[in-house]
Amino acid sequence: MKRITEDIKTGDFKRIYLIYGEEEYLCRMNKNKLLKALGVYDDSMNFTKFEGSQISEEQIIDTCETLPFFADRRVILIEDSGFLKEKKEKLPDYLADPPEYAVIIFYEKEIDKRNRLYKAIAKYDRVIEIKKPDEKELTNWILVELKRSNKVIKKSTLEFFLSGSGTDMNFISCELEKLISYTGERKEITADDVKAVCTFQVENRIFDMISDRASGNKEKALKEYYDLLLLKEPPMRILFLLARQYDQLLRIKDLADQGMGEKLIAETLKIHPYAVKKNRPLAMKYSRDELKCALEECVRAEEDVKTGKMADKLSVELLLV
Repeated sequence: MKRITEDIKTGDFKRIYLIYGEEEYLCRMNKNKLLKALGVYDDSMNFTKFEGSQISEEQIIDTCETLPFFADRRVILIEDSGFLKEKKEKLPDYLADPPEYAVIIFYEKEIDKRNRLYKAIAKYDRVIEIKKPDEKELTNWILVELKRSNKVIKKSTLEFFLSGSGTDMNFISCELEKLISYTGERKEITADDVKAVCTFQVENRIFDMISDRASGNKEKALKEYYDLLLLKEPPMRILFLLARQYDQLLRIKDLADQGMGEKLIAETLKIHPYAVKKNRPLAMKYSRDELKCALEECVRAEEDVKTGKMADKLSVELLLV
């Protein structure tokens, strides 16, 4: 990412770029930042976008060979082509020396570093691999985004927010926009604001249901369930989320029993450390057999609904009881 920023600052653009990685939000942000700096939004005549697996090497080469019209450069964007995991013959040879006026940007979801085309692109030293941000990077990004809107958030509230949002930056960005709009002129974002507007609160209620059930409070767990029904949540979606939560608890418990710390568990399961911090105490309230049994009961409840043995609403009620 720093290399794109340096190129934009100096105006010295390389002939070929490759942007790919795990975090779609950051990949898209860097692609758009590069395209904007290259002026493609103001000059559609000298910009061509190819998208999907139906494009051919010949189409790309022909476009690259077309001189720019009253401009210094022609920009070619190749998006989700799959070229970097397939065998290509013409393009790797062509990219050994493309026209100096051409700036070719590959924006891909999947690549194979053994691929001949990848090796041809890598020679230009502008392969931008974007990985998922770690806990510190994600926290800093959120704080910067809130600061731009003159908003602040306490550490405990931020942890609460992240425990439900996960690590997908696209999703987090949408939730932050909702919080910023909801709070209006008020500067501080509170836990009550998060509870009021954030979509992931359904999953937090699932956590509360399981937590209440683990503590033997069946009545409170059922109240949470009825509240979700009042919010028009389908019983089968609630059942799916219950099963997913029990599965995550089982995985966390297995790794914790092996002596893994919270950070390593989060890395192994590819979930946010806040989710591990929140779920680990609950997981330890159960035995492994109890969690496996809970998962089996979820599967059985789903089968009862699909085979017509029981109504969906009643099957979840009985599961909680």
